[in-house]
Amino acid sequence: MSVLLNMAMFPLDNSENKSKSKEVSEIIQIIRDSGFKYQLTSMATNIETNTLRQALDLIEKCYNKLEEIGCKRVYSTLTFDIRKDCDNRIEGKVKSVEEHIGKVSK
Repeated sequence: MSVLLNMAMFPLDNSENKSKSKEVSEIIQIIRDSGFKYQLTSMATNIETNTLRQALDLIEKCYNKLEEIGCKRVYSTLTFDIRKDCDNRIEGKVKSVEEHIGKVSK
C-alpha cells in the first residue's frame, strides 16, 4: 500500500509579517526523523507512508510539536492519495510525467 500525503501546517497565532520557517522547521525535523520518504516544496510537503494510520500518526506528531512550542492556533491542509497496489509513488509519479516531457524539476 502507498499513502501519499500532501501536507502544509503552520501556526497562525503570530504576526502575519513574521516568517514561519522556524516552526515549519520543527515539523520537517519530525518528518525527516520518521524515516518516510518526503519532498519539501515551497508550499507544502509530500510524504509517502505504507498505511493511513502511519500518515495520521505523523500528522498528529507534527501538530503536537507546534502545540508543545506554544502555538495556540494551527492552520493545516491535508490531501491524501491512497493506493493498495503500488509503492514508491512519491518518485514514480514524477518519473512518469518526465517520461513524456523530460525533466520537470530543477
